[in-house]
Amino acid sequence: MLDSLVTSKTRVKLLLKFFAHNNSGYLRALAKEFEESTNSVRVELNRLTEAGLLLSDDEGKTKVYRANHRHPFFTEIRNMVSKFLGLDDLMERIVRRMGDVEKAYIVGDYAMGIDSGTVELILIGKNLDRSYLDFIRNKAFEKLNRTVQVTILEQDPGSISGILVFGS
Repeated sequence: MLDSLVTSKTRVKLLLKFFAHNNSGYLRALAKEFEESTNSVRVELNRLTEAGLLLSDDEGKTKVYRANHRHPFFTEIRNMVSKFLGLDDLMERIVRRMGDVEKAYIVGDYAMGIDSGTVELILIGKNLDRSYLDFIRNKAFEKLNRTVQVTILEQDPGSISGILVFGS
């Protein structure tokens, strides 16, 4: 869906990087990560910055980019990116069907803005339906073409840094 609306593959990668995850990045690292030329990444970074979607800060001789959380369309773009990845639907289904989920975190590569093909979840709650996990793992691979790894904890250790948190 997102790739049909946005015709530049590099721009799609940048939107996913900055709006699906609370990340920052600089030109050369992004070009290396995306396996794209620095010129194509620079052009798209400039376009997104001029549109106000990205902010840039100088750190020494390096220009670091990040999403502009104050942009009027920030929430809409983040929601669209999340739907493109299918993570919002996955998290909602898991939280609804697993039982008494207090919190749900996405951690690992996705939390760092890397699409490795594996989504790591930490669910916190008691009496969760562990048999449902096999079903959701298979469905996630079928629908998202990504492996899902789930860790269940009975109480919040208080030191998890996730990108999406669901529950109270």
